[in-house]
Parts: sequence; structure tokens; C-alpha cells
Amino acid sequence: MASKLSQSITVSASVAKIVSKEVSYADRLAAARGESTLAGRDLVTALYFLYCGGDREIRAAGVRTLRQYPLESLAAVAALPDLPPRILHFLAQVRGNEPLLFCAILDHPACPQESLIFLLERADRRLLPLIFERQTLWLAFPETVNALLNNPQLTEEERSALVNTADTDFSAVVEDDEEAVVDAESFPPDEENYSKYQLALDMGVSEKIKMALTGDKEWRSIFLKDSNKLVNTAVLKNPRITDGEVLAVCKNKTSSEELIRIVLVNKDWIKQLSIRSALVSHPKTPVASALRFMDFLTIKELKDLSKSKSVSQVVVSAARRILADKAKKK
Repeated sequence: MASKLSQSITVSASVAKIVSKEVSYADRLAAARGESTLAGRDLVTALYFLYCGGDREIRAAGVRTLRQYPLESLAAVAALPDLPPRILHFLAQVRGNEPLLFCAILDHPACPQESLIFLLERADRRLLPLIFERQTLWLAFPETVNALLNNPQLTEEERSALVNTADTDFSAVVEDDEEAVVDAESFPPDEENYSKYQLALDMGVSEKIKMALTGDKEWRSIFLKDSNKLVNTAVLKNPRITDGEVLAVCKNKTSSEELIRIVLVNKDWIKQLSIRSALVSHPKTPVASALRFMDFLTIKELKDLSKSKSVSQVVVSAARRILADKAKKK
């Protein structure tokens, strides 16, 4: 599968008037914000070039505009048979996690290898059935099979079945250093620039909350660290969050009181002994809740707790008392 990202892009006169270096900064910023007459293909193409050649403010504005643009319209652009592979890749990296656009990109006859790899590695559980329905697109190629095998959303059963089905060399390494040649003056976008962390920096609070509530594990990890409580607490309300992620929150001594409170009111989470243990040792857990869970601690956990300097002295004293009682019963 050869890279298609080195193909040039020819832009319309309307797009050229906006992305040209002769255009003022204010006009380019306005276009990145969607304040132009461009729509559909021309708008997406302009946003691509503005992202490639713009500064941080222009890039951030362009990403926001693309994320807010109607999904059906983006899917229609992605389905255009002559859409340049670089534009497809741009769409894949910014909004490729949405099923409608995801399918349009995968089904495009010019879908580049880089986009397949990017999407297969990051697809969430909603998208996996769509991938398995399209095995002819990726099953014969080591690079794309390996990309899917690297997807953390795959179960062990799915991974084993894929290995048994694929007739390919899994030691293959993807190497692609080709530079893009485009008709408008710009730099090819660096993959890192499209990372979820970078996109998160460009999001507003409402966008962050929406993604925290619906995003995959990578998004959840990013937004748990967000300084805004509305954002980081939304992660715990994401229906796809795993027990392991909740346990990590409880073990993290910097987790906020609000995050701990949300864990405490979830009956399913506090049934788990590992989460109870982590909550008892967390400095933000209310004393009453910590005391309630102490009967379930092991001797080692009680000993560690009895020496802790990060929890309430009431909890420390209770741990020492329980240890003494257990010693008397021996």
C-alpha cells in the first residue's frame, strides 16, 4: 500500500483567495472561524490549508469550525470521488471517530494507508463492527492488520481470531517519510499536531464536556487532568469508563474531592474491594466513608494505613485499633 499523501492539491479560486499569503491575518482568522461564504468541499479545503500554514490561533479556530460543522455535510465531502487523500486524512484525524464520517473515509476509493492505520488503531467499540464489515479494505496488508491489533478496544478473543484469520507478516513495520507537494504554499501537517491532546487544547469547555462524556479511553485520560471540574467530573459519567480507570482515579492522591464523591455514590463501583481499599487511603475521602470500608481491608492494607500521613488521624487510629483487635483474636 503506497502512500497517497504526496499527491498535490488543486484548489478553487475561492479557496486560493483565502489561503494566499497576501490575505490579511484578520481575514484568514475570520475564514478559520467559518465567517466566509465557503461551504462544503471549499470550506474543508480552506481549513486544511489554514491549519497547515496558520499560527496557533488560526489553527485552533479552524479545528473548532471543523468540529462544529454538520456531520452530514462533512460525510458528503468525504464521499466525493476526487477528494484529495490529504483532505481525507485531515478529516480522519479531526473527526474520524464519528461513525458516519468514519464509514465515508474508509469507503473512499482513494483512502490513504495512513488514514486506515490512524483510524484502525484508534477506533472505539462503536466502530469495530464497521471495521469487521470491511475486511477486504485492510485484512490483506500487514500494516493495517497490525494497526487493528494495536487497538486497545479489541478483546483478547477478537485479537486471537484476527491473528488466526489474517494471512500476513506481523513483523512488518510501517515506514513512510514522503513529503507532500501541494499547490498552495503551506507545510504538510505533522501527525502530532492532530493528537487528541492538541485538539483538547483547542476546545471550548462545552466541547470538552461533550467529549469527556462520550470519548474513548484516550480522551477520558486527557480530560481527567483538566483543571475545570465540569470537564473532569464528566469523565466519570461516561458510560464506557472502565472499572480500572475508576480505580486509577481512586489511587491518584491528587484526584479532587468532587471526583471521589462521584465514585462514592456509585453502588457498582464501591462493591469492588480494590476500589474500597483505594478510597480508604485517599486523603479526599470523607472520614465516615473511609471508616465504613475498613472492615474489608487486608492486614497489609491496615498496616500501611496505620502508618499513613496523608489521611485523617481518625482513620489511622481506627486502622491501629482493628490491627490490635485482630492480634488479640489469634
